Amino acid sequence: MSWARRAVPAAVAAVAALAARDLLQRDHALLRNFPVLGRARYLLESIGPELRQYIVAGNNEERPFTRDQRRWVYASAKQENNYFGFGTDNDIEYTPGYPIIKHRTFGRAVPPSSPGAAHDVTLPCAKVLGGARGRARAFRPESVVNISGMSFGSLSGNAVEALNRGAALAGCLQNTGEGGLSPYHRNGGDLVFQIGTAYFGCRDERGRFDLARLKDLVAGAPVRALEVKLSQGAKPSLGGLLPAPKVSAEIAATRGIPAGRDCVSPSRHAEFSDCDSLLDWVELLAAETGLPVGIKSAVGDLGFWEELTTLMRDTGRGVDFVTVDGGEGGTGAAPLIFTDSVSLPFQQGFSRVYRIFAERDLHEQVVFVGGGKLGLPDNAVVAFALGVDMVNVGREAMLAIGCIQAQKCHTDTCPTGVATQNPWLARGLDPARKSVRAANYVRTLRRDLVKVAEACGVEHPGLIDTGAVEVLDGRTASTPLDQVYGYRPGWGLPSATDRAEIIRLMTAEAPQGGSAPPSPTAVG
Repeated sequence: MSWARRAVPAAVAAVAALAARDLLQRDHALLRNFPVLGRARYLLESIGPELRQYIVAGNNEERPFTRDQRRWVYASAKQENNYFGFGTDNDIEYTPGYPIIKHRTFGRAVPPSSPGAAHDVTLPCAKVLGGARGRARAFRPESVVNISGMSFGSLSGNAVEALNRGAALAGCLQNTGEGGLSPYHRNGGDLVFQIGTAYFGCRDERGRFDLARLKDLVAGAPVRALEVKLSQGAKPSLGGLLPAPKVSAEIAATRGIPAGRDCVSPSRHAEFSDCDSLLDWVELLAAETGLPVGIKSAVGDLGFWEELTTLMRDTGRGVDFVTVDGGEGGTGAAPLIFTDSVSLPFQQGFSRVYRIFAERDLHEQVVFVGGGKLGLPDNAVVAFALGVDMVNVGREAMLAIGCIQAQKCHTDTCPTGVATQNPWLARGLDPARKSVRAANYVRTLRRDLVKVAEACGVEHPGLIDTGAVEVLDGRTASTPLDQVYGYRPGWGLPSATDRAEIIRLMTAEAPQGGSAPPSPTAVG
């Protein structure tokens, strides 16, 4: 009783002090007018995302990924039942732009008679990366689904390690992102080394590109290709800033920068200033390393692509692959105007770039890679129909290793340890266990892509053509995909030689020791 007598006056005094503070402060009119009570508004605002995510929003209302989409990724990563019951809850009839995949009753591809029969879980690319230009270390990627560029610094070391281990288990590639090649990237997975505007990992003491350091780096790591990052969909034409408190000794060593200082990435490259000098630099990198070299870019003004392809056609120089990032792509942090309104969404951007290459008869010489919510099967199928040869998965891979879409990537307070450098938060992510989930997700996506390809009558998702997809104009009409984006017959497919080879690979006996994730049991 004596404790209660003391506690009540103390609580009253604390509330009175808080009320006095609210009345005297001048920053918030709400608190001056409604002391103490007004704070409930700020509390509810701070937990608004959580309230919407778990209580208010419907299965298809959240963005960037709906609850249904997240559930599919989570279930796939855990090898749980990822089926949905009672039919779609998408409003198909009244949704202009909704893609419909047209199955065939009889097709060339014959699915295995046993539902549990394993597909080739590697699902190789229909083209040889670097083959058209005769690169010394050209290769056929084993997987059409690969992990997108996410730097050590934006992701925790444990997250990077989980993704790299997962890439090794799934037989896919992991892009390092522009933050350099860290120890966490060295856990068995093959890599695409991304070269950004700051040349992290291959720069000298003054921040200039250093070819000798690049050659040493790729010689000592499982790097299969180089990607020159021009821009990304979520923040095109912007540089980056990693604040000094986040620049740990590990990050500094990986990037080749001083520890404890702001890390700034320029918005443009210093090694080239136009398409001509870009192609010179690409050819230099390819000649010196033997690796295929490509570019990554969001799509805005098409003048760049027209000039680039004209030079490729007329001079013989060229890139080996093109990664097109859609404006719906994600990033750890960016201004709202850039994430919302700068650069074209994937389908529009990619189709315009592909048309420019095709009009110059270059589309069969380049491996096309797509990014921007393409880790969902429906989006990926449309991308393959438009001419993509491989897809990169970023946020979907983050979901697979534990991300809950808290949207706190820019605050360094990611509650699941994925997008943070906070040691306490990062320790919650077990790389060994989460790597298995990353691999399960990649394998499941590949399995579903093969299933849809077979439904369309072909052996491989890269052989799905624009005739297999129609886009709804409303309740009573739809338009074939080739008409939507102005494609000519045959566009969107690999060359006849590549088609024949991928059919041979897909119809050959599946390699021993590999199996796709088991299909979930449908509840009927």
